[in-house]
Amino acid sequence: MNAITPVPKSILIDGETVTAEPGPGQCLRTFLRDQGAFGVKKGCDQGDCGACTVWLDGHPVHSCITPAGRAMGHAVTTIRGLAPPGELHPVQQAFLNAQAYQCGFCTAGMIMTVATFDDAQRADLPRNLKGNLCRCTGYRSIDDAIHGLTEVETDTAGKACGTNLPNPFGPGIVTGHAHYTMDIAPPEGLVHLKVLRSPHPHARITAIGRDKALAIPGVVAVFTWEDVPQRLFSTATHEDHLVDPDDTKVLDNVVRFVGQRIAAVVAETVAAAEEGCRALDVSYEILPAVFDPEEAMAPGAPQIHAEPGAERDNVFADIHGEVGSVAKGFAEADIIHEKTYSTSRVQHSHLETHGSIAWTGEDGRMHVRTSTQAPFIAKQKLCHIFDLKPMKLHVFTERVGGGFGGKQEMLSEDLCVLATMKLGRPVKWEFTREEQFIGASTRHQMTTHVKLGAKSDGKLTAIEIRVVSNTGAYGGHGSETLGASLGSPMSAYVCANKKAQGFAVYTNMVPAGGFRGYGASQSTFAIECAIDDLGRSLGIDPFTIRRRNMIGPNDWIQSVWEETADVGFGSYGLDQCMDLVEAALAEDGGLPMPAGADWAEGTGVALAMLDCGPPTEHRSGALMGLKGDGTYHLAVGSTEMGNGSVTSHRQIAASVLGARAGSIAIINADTDRTPYDTGTFASTGTVVAGQAVNLAAVALRDNILSFAARHTGTDREAWGLEADVAVAGNHRIPLTELHAAGRAVGHRFEAMRKAYLSPRTTAFNVQGFRLAVNRVTAEIRILRSVHAADIGTPINPMQCRGQIDGAIAMGLGWALTEQMLYDDHGTMTNPALRNYRIPAFSDTPRTEVMFAKTHDTIGPLGAKSQGECAINPVAPAISNALAAATGVRLAHLPFLADRIYKDLQTA
Repeated sequence: MNAITPVPKSILIDGETVTAEPGPGQCLRTFLRDQGAFGVKKGCDQGDCGACTVWLDGHPVHSCITPAGRAMGHAVTTIRGLAPPGELHPVQQAFLNAQAYQCGFCTAGMIMTVATFDDAQRADLPRNLKGNLCRCTGYRSIDDAIHGLTEVETDTAGKACGTNLPNPFGPGIVTGHAHYTMDIAPPEGLVHLKVLRSPHPHARITAIGRDKALAIPGVVAVFTWEDVPQRLFSTATHEDHLVDPDDTKVLDNVVRFVGQRIAAVVAETVAAAEEGCRALDVSYEILPAVFDPEEAMAPGAPQIHAEPGAERDNVFADIHGEVGSVAKGFAEADIIHEKTYSTSRVQHSHLETHGSIAWTGEDGRMHVRTSTQAPFIAKQKLCHIFDLKPMKLHVFTERVGGGFGGKQEMLSEDLCVLATMKLGRPVKWEFTREEQFIGASTRHQMTTHVKLGAKSDGKLTAIEIRVVSNTGAYGGHGSETLGASLGSPMSAYVCANKKAQGFAVYTNMVPAGGFRGYGASQSTFAIECAIDDLGRSLGIDPFTIRRRNMIGPNDWIQSVWEETADVGFGSYGLDQCMDLVEAALAEDGGLPMPAGADWAEGTGVALAMLDCGPPTEHRSGALMGLKGDGTYHLAVGSTEMGNGSVTSHRQIAASVLGARAGSIAIINADTDRTPYDTGTFASTGTVVAGQAVNLAAVALRDNILSFAARHTGTDREAWGLEADVAVAGNHRIPLTELHAAGRAVGHRFEAMRKAYLSPRTTAFNVQGFRLAVNRVTAEIRILRSVHAADIGTPINPMQCRGQIDGAIAMGLGWALTEQMLYDDHGTMTNPALRNYRIPAFSDTPRTEVMFAKTHDTIGPLGAKSQGECAINPVAPAISNALAAATGVRLAHLPFLADRIYKDLQTA
């Protein structure tokens, strides 16, 4: 009889022998994280994203689909063991030099893959990076890093603004030491929460049997609608809570979409919690469902939020407005163009999923560590729901792995707080990737009917649009995104007669929410396609038809509301953006046209205009102080999620103080340790939080110099700051000496300032594409991509370009590859990254990004927002290029091969 080979009980992790035995069926990713290897990330648990890549005996593997037992007795290398302590692997250094990361959640896995490449693999990145996804960068900076390009510049005192300074957390990102939400050792007594989600689009729960679930070993508790406060709230986070409907409960006995959470199971392990969810016995009364917003508005449609005995419409919000008279404008028109365009529901797909950890500290207070764009608003909502005093609750982030508006929701914090309050134990809940697709928010699907009237020379006489927005089962962000869809996309064109109708409609679909572009993306697509169609009908080229009608620096910014708004031009560069893109597209460059008669080539352009901030209130505070060692401390409440706010905020402060950015330590997004901030969304990270930093730095500078003047008995006006010293002529006092002198007399070198979002400035973006489309296979190849942005004076050009690269990649995904598929019962049928298809390296062309030369008079140090608006012209520019190539208008996103083929054949 052959002897059974014993299974090894140890494993070599980053050069250290670890004696441990994985659980039955445990994957290598979770096993490594159990050993404290937090550089190994979870993005999918299906082998799709590569965030968990490690080396097994020197070969890269996706640890989420590698059984831990298979690694026992072998050597595993994670990002933390890639180089000796205190040193960097050449690829880690290359990623630092090119700042080849934004949120950085994918970076460890990306580096572990790239570090195995030979020259041949580096020469074919589309093939060899197919297993690693990045949602933030658009891959350009990653390409730069792999090819040894250096983007970062020297941190020189007094020259911070306009310099490509690196993210201060870069070394932690490339070595795996940067901590994201779930990257902490388990608190003592930690239990895990999972939820049972509804299989029905609309139903009333009549009973939930818990006995079988509670009998499962390790299950601690089950919570249903009977166990939660019956206070209505909205998961959306805004400063003004009244703009969002209070239509949601922590747990409800009525479910309104497939995927809605209906019960929470808490257990000692994730596996036990999941088994407990499966063991719950739920009885439903099935209710009629409606998925299409037009059908939901029809008489007799199922009422989704009707209370017993009350009549209620499914139209959550309707907005109507008119300036001038469109009837008059159409009567004066020589030509009228009228068409319906639609955009699709898509998911944010940030690689770090939603998740929270809640516990009661030794101070007797509730602490919530969470992945959010708005910790202060989340705190307010939790206090409201659970009747908590604000001083008893602490909400904070560390590093957030992407957001894009998806984390402008409170989706995980409430159940963790509930369970911690009930059980007195720390509670952790981390979404799976499938839960992100079926239980988190999406972009609003919108259908926009556009009617344009114009004279024969192309001058507009009337603009009329009708927008129907599918807000899903709950209305958070529904009215605000609808308002945005009727705002800046129409304001971008001057016309005396404008009219708009908008409807945000409840349906039994997964709720929609905030998403980069925030409602303006959808109607920008429609209007920019319509402008092209109008120009084609008149024989006017796309640049001329836009220049003939686009808003100018002396024009009144007006959509369809008579009320005066606080939006203005702190700077104007739309004309420069148009010129830059037109000139670039006219030059030789990009990829050659594919050979063969089946290919057609086309060029397309689209513009976008976006208010830098929402029309509702938004505010931020910043606190600065001089420390005894001559460096500075900065506390600001905004979230860092790859948007680069920590870098730009340090650069703003350093510019004011004449210092190096590296001399400023920063903390952010902590309701205990930083001033209040509404949240990092709606293009406010620079113009509001950055302005608060600017004001605080100015106040601190004045504080320091006033003390220096008093201390020396000299004129205040003679003093200025340089690196590490206060200077007045030949008189130089080191800041360390000045601080000591101040401390001796009780002087505090501190300043705190607040900034508010008013007035609001305006940003512009123009996108151009040259592409080829195969008339037989419907394959699309991007031959050239050019983009021009008016963002005022860039605080960090490298970082601004990276934000634009990422926005363009996301726009390409929306236009060409991403789709959420549903069956007839509202169930998503492709809730996985491999089937949903965010752009990979091979899908993302390199874009030439250019900046208009403007200096904003409203934003801090001449800067304005850059991270959001760049997505808006991408999809319409693709559609316009396809129309130029084929003569067929593709009016409905996404442009998948089967849809293109059908449209071409039926045209």
